[in-house]
Amino acid sequence: MVEQAGGDMIEVCASTPLAVGGQRDCRGLYARARAGGIRGFTGIDDPCDPPGDPEPGIDTSRCTVDEACQWILLELEVLGFVR
Repeated sequence: MVEQAGGDMIEVCASTPLAVGGQRDCRGLYARARAGGIRGFTGIDDPCDPPGDPEPGIDTSRCTVDEACQWILLELEVLGFVR
C-alpha cells in the first residue's frame, strides 16, 4: 500500500529463537502463555510467519540491543533511507 501511494518502504525483521525470548521474559508472559493463561501468544499457540525477504533481517539473540540498532541504522543508510 505504501508503494502504491508513491512512498518507499522496507521490512525490518528482528527475530530471536523462542527459547531465548522465554529466557529474556522478565514479565513471565511466555510462562503464562505456555500454561494457557494467555491465548493467541505468538510462537506459543499462534504461529509466527516471518517475512519472506526482509531487508534488513537480524537475529537479536546474537547481539545486544545497541548492536542490533546500530546494524539496522547502517543498513538503512546503505539503502538510502538515512543519511
